[in-house]
Amino acid sequence: MSYKIKWGIISTGHISGKFATALALLPEAELLAVASRDRKTASQFAAKYNIPKAYASYAELADDPDVDVVYIGTPHTFHLENSLMCMRKGKAVLCEKAFAINGAEAREMVRVAREENVFLMEAMITRHVPLIKKVQGWISEGRIGEVRMVKASRCARGEFKHGARQLNPELGGGSLLDVGIYVISFASMIFGKSPVEAVGLSHIGDWGSDEQGVAILKYDKGEMADLSFALRTAASNEAYILGTDGYIKVHDVFAVPTKASLFIDRKEVEVIEEPIIGNALNYEAEEVMRCLKLGLKESPLMPLDESIQIMEIMDQIRKPWGLVYSNDKIIKS
Repeated sequence: MSYKIKWGIISTGHISGKFATALALLPEAELLAVASRDRKTASQFAAKYNIPKAYASYAELADDPDVDVVYIGTPHTFHLENSLMCMRKGKAVLCEKAFAINGAEAREMVRVAREENVFLMEAMITRHVPLIKKVQGWISEGRIGEVRMVKASRCARGEFKHGARQLNPELGGGSLLDVGIYVISFASMIFGKSPVEAVGLSHIGDWGSDEQGVAILKYDKGEMADLSFALRTAASNEAYILGTDGYIKVHDVFAVPTKASLFIDRKEVEVIEEPIIGNALNYEAEEVMRCLKLGLKESPLMPLDESIQIMEIMDQIRKPWGLVYSNDKIIKS
């Protein structure tokens, strides 16, 4: 592979624009192509972000022999279809969270990645920012003793028009897949294992999607995670990691964290601050390119089997809610 790793972007939505901006900060990255289902939209996006190639179909981008890796920023319901198409053309894939709609789709994506021997990673920004690595250092050094609980909230108050992707169940909209995945993935990262029990409650709004919810996860040694998530409720977005000897507070953890505090005997004894470069999506791209240069097929920071486990946890949590997505019954391979 040449020094410049050539990227393609599928979708021209808001998150794709942020990713294009992030790539511009990385000298080893070259944003070569963008694809939309509409040629005019693709051309406008390409002009805005100085992208040489604009395609009017996702398949055209997947067929481009010069593209090394594809960022997929489409709605959740299309992640399986778009990822499989790119991987079967030999492309590495960075797929936006939520990784898929359900555990079955996630398993299929990972199966194809391994069958095709290509790189695949879920885009979970929290795994890659510098602050989190220092927080994990506190934990591994035993600063708070044995971790017993995680408390985390990812809530926002949004005003959405009817049919908006965020609350459209036909597109996998709702608080669980859109923001709940952040807190569930955070707990998974801290405990490093799957829970033995996972339960939750939600409020299903007038549009048929979950507007807010809570989840409790219990692990094999009695550890627990207390998690909340919402798209129509304003709240702080903090996380607490509670141990036998102290606790850690991560401030604004899901708004790209830059500050964490260590408490011993209820007193703040240390504070770390790590400023963010860019919009932080560049850290995800850097990790992808690091793995590609090393010949890795998955990232140790966001392992594929863990992405599957997280989707399965969310399947389990939403089952009692009667929340069913359009993709739940059919795996499109």
